[in-house]
Order: sequence, then structure tokens, then C-alpha cells
Amino acid sequence: METTGRHTDNHALNTAVVRKILVEFLRDETQHAGFHKGIVGLSGGVDSAVTTFLATEALGKENVLALLLPYASSSPESLTDARLVASQLGIRSETIDISPMVDAYLGTRSDAGAVRAGNVMARERMIVLYDVSARENGLVIGTSNKTELLLGYGTLFGDMACAINPLGDLYKSQVWRLAAELRVPQQIIDKTPSADLWKGQTDEGEFGFTYAKADQILYLMVDERRDDAELRAAGFDDAFIQRVRSLIMKSQFKRRPPVIAKVSHRTVNVDFRYARDWGT
Repeated sequence: METTGRHTDNHALNTAVVRKILVEFLRDETQHAGFHKGIVGLSGGVDSAVTTFLATEALGKENVLALLLPYASSSPESLTDARLVASQLGIRSETIDISPMVDAYLGTRSDAGAVRAGNVMARERMIVLYDVSARENGLVIGTSNKTELLLGYGTLFGDMACAINPLGDLYKSQVWRLAAELRVPQQIIDKTPSADLWKGQTDEGEFGFTYAKADQILYLMVDERRDDAELRAAGFDDAFIQRVRSLIMKSQFKRRPPVIAKVSHRTVNVDFRYARDWGT
């Protein structure tokens, strides 16, 4: 974890305990939903690698299927690293090139820039994941971490879509620590984080700041509910505070179910929103 000025490390993690919690979470939630298989989009990055390691431990290697879904411009190293994870875990994997599907649409949209194209790729991957999950009668397991979710760094109905998510309450810094506990290949832990949506793209390059700095302020702002004065006292300048706060606020719509207009006494996700399993 980076420490700059008065910033301190607030992301200590008992990785052995968290590992146990997340493995039990995956096993219990999969079974409660009436399934025993998990489907993971394995990109070659640390988040999907950690999810795949946890899913394999929870469900057994015979019940986890990794889908490798490259596009024509994807880094060859990403595919190599994804295959390494699947091989190390001894799980089934399928490689499906999404280029023909994506290009069929983007070829009719000459005005689509890199961001729109990246969103199309992310959503096409999720189409494939959910189609294969229907074939396998398995659940799509998510890979988005808490940093990404809070900053809105993800594609709605794309990489953010899933049935269950083991990483959503772990900051990126904590995911790296858990990866070491799980013995994810070091080359994956050490690689520069990237959604690999276009050549040279990096997460931190798009943010304009590091994950380490983001995690420090997010912990204070969200987990500890510190106000701006306290954040300034912790060493963060006003521009950065407002930038992070703005990203959180503007991406709120991505973190909640679609808003339903209320016209009855019991409205789905308003009055009727039990967090329970029915008949399982």
C-alpha cells in the first residue's frame, strides 16, 4: 500500500479469515439459489483470478468453468495469464473470440469511439457468459471490487453484471493482498491493472490517480464517513476530494436496481425488497 504524506494504511486484512468467509459465501449463495456450478469471465487480471481461485475452492474444480473472451485488440499476455490460472487450478475453460460479434455491430457505428466500443465489448462478454451459464445451469460469478464499484469504473450490464459477487466489499489494495494469500501467480499480481479494452489502456491512466490513493480516501470517505475537513487533515487536497466524491455520486445509478415508479402499496425494490431465499 502506498503511503504519501499523512496517508496511512487503513486496509489491513486478515486474509485467512476473509478467504474463509468468501469461500463459504460462494458455496452457500450458489446452493441457496439452487445451483452448484459457477461461471467466471477470466480476463487474466487479478480480480477475475482471485474470483476464480475462490470459486474453485468453494465449488470444486469440476464445478467451475472459466470463459476466456478476447477481442482482436486484447493483449496476448492477458490470454496467457488467464490460461495459466485455469491450468494451475485444473478447471475447465473455453476461449470464445468476441471479435466477430462486436465488429458486426461496431461496423455499423462509425461514430463509436473507444469508450463506446469498450462498453460494447464488456456487454458482449456478458451476453456470452449468461448464455453459457444457461447451458451449464450455473451462476455467473462477479469480479468487480469495491474501488471500481464506488468510482463507477465498470460497464452497467457488462462487467458489473453477475448473480453473486465475492469481491464487491474489498478494495483493490485488499484484493492484491488476498491474491497473495491464494497464491495467484505473481506475474498477475504484479501486472499493471487494465480492463484491456484498447491498446495501452490502464485503469489508473483513466482515473488520473493510483488505486492506492483512491483506496485511502475511499476508506475514510465511505467506511469512516469523514467530512471534507477531516479528509484535508489526512493530506488530501480539495480538488481530489471533490473529484472522488463526484465520481461516487454520478455513478450511484450503477449500484442500485432500476428505479421503479410507485403506483401500488407494495412496489418491487421499494416496499418489497426482502433479502431472503424463497423455498430453498
